[in-house]
Amino acid sequence: MISFSRASISFRALLATVALVGAAGFVVGRNSQPPFVISPLTLCSRATEAAFPDEMPYLKENDATMNKMMSDMVIKPTGDVDRDFVAMMTPHHQGAIEMAQSVLRSGRNEQIRRLAQEVIVTQQQEIAAMRLAIGESLPPPIPSPTQASVSSASSSTTILTSWFQKTGEPQ
Repeated sequence: MISFSRASISFRALLATVALVGAAGFVVGRNSQPPFVISPLTLCSRATEAAFPDEMPYLKENDATMNKMMSDMVIKPTGDVDRDFVAMMTPHHQGAIEMAQSVLRSGRNEQIRRLAQEVIVTQQQEIAAMRLAIGESLPPPIPSPTQASVSSASSSTTILTSWFQKTGEPQ
């Protein structure tokens, strides 16, 4: 026969009450969010489109970029940690470049636009550095939407290649 003391029953009742109130608070809080809260799952929902119709081209472009980036980051391991790292980080950096390009097309804040330009340059340089570090060749340079020619991208590649030659790092 199991005997319960008055203290253990009160403690169990208290725990049950706390659990019930916590669960109810979670459900109420989750359902009380406005329908236009942006998350990766609701970025381009009808509620978002109704709330922010002018932003939808940017949001749809950004959503497509995020989905592509996440998909491209899934790799089959090779047994070479360095190559696997580069294989996952390259689409991650490319996603950042494409998101920055979207901001340049749609954004109006000059500080954000300058930051987006910096993101494009630094992420391109990091992709080049990672690829060179594991002995991969670089793809031909392409201009960003704000770049008049590919000469500056070519000079970045030349600078990185010469740096690796000077430091003895693999090309």
